[in-house]
Amino acid sequence: MSIALLQRLIWADYRAAVVLTIVLPLVLLIWAAFRKEGAIGRLLNLYWKVSSLLAITVLLLAGAEPWAFAVAVAAHLLILGSLWFWEDINDDLADLPPWRALPLTTRIWRWSLTAFTVAGAAASVASYRCLGGFEASPVCPLWQHPPGRFSQFLGSGLNFLFGAPWTTEGARVAGWFCLVVYAGCFLGWLLWRWPRFGRVAGGF
Repeated sequence: MSIALLQRLIWADYRAAVVLTIVLPLVLLIWAAFRKEGAIGRLLNLYWKVSSLLAITVLLLAGAEPWAFAVAVAAHLLILGSLWFWEDINDDLADLPPWRALPLTTRIWRWSLTAFTVAGAAASVASYRCLGGFEASPVCPLWQHPPGRFSQFLGSGLNFLFGAPWTTEGARVAGWFCLVVYAGCFLGWLLWRWPRFGRVAGGF
């Protein structure tokens, strides 16, 4: 496969990610709040908590951090888990009328995101050589281009609003800081909440 074609596929992957991981879940969250659909609202609230790891991955990639590829695998797998892990939410969603617009759209989004996360995890695993550095393969820098563009846009906004510079190193440091906070929260859930409540989301 040529580098040019691979670059187009990577950009298509990022565009699909914006739609499936940001735009659609945000629309569904607002829709669920408006319709007072508790099960869908809880699913999406949990999804947003878990999927923040994907944003951390983008920061690390923008900061040229090779470990971003390992974090990307974890992000895709955790998002996949957040969609199907909770027994009470699964039962509540199964009881919703399948022909209604909101439950139907939620099911379509859920299955579409499932396929996307599986493919994304596989692509990240296939890029394992990049853990050795972005120079390990001609493919590795291609994954950095979209996050790099986002980082430049973010830097322009910060510079305009606050006069603050935003560098590649700043993105890397911010990514690692957010990753440590995320890992601490996940460890707290793993050690405290999961042993007590198991696969019941409740009000979490």
